Amino acid sequence: MKISELKAGASDVEIEAIVKEKEEAREVITKYGKRIRVANATISDDSGEINLTLWGAYADEIEVGDRIKIENGFVTEFKGSPQLSTGKNGKITVIEKTQ
Repeated sequence: MKISELKAGASDVEIEAIVKEKEEAREVITKYGKRIRVANATISDDSGEINLTLWGAYADEIEVGDRIKIENGFVTEFKGSPQLSTGKNGKITVIEKTQ
């Protein structure tokens, strides 16, 4: 699957991309009162870019320049733009780490 094919409502997304940008990770409190780390990133492939939300350990482990594989992701819309996330059931694997 390519980034250009991703639309809000898509689920079971599997995609490979490069992390182009990443904001500083921050701590938020979930609706269940649990503290969790989160960071926003932009990923790209040869078809385009999409925003990616990095939850938990991924917020600190994933770095700009990393080639990643996302499995079981889903796409929502935030402020009029599609946004990719893995939630609690998805997985992100670093295929190639930044030097």
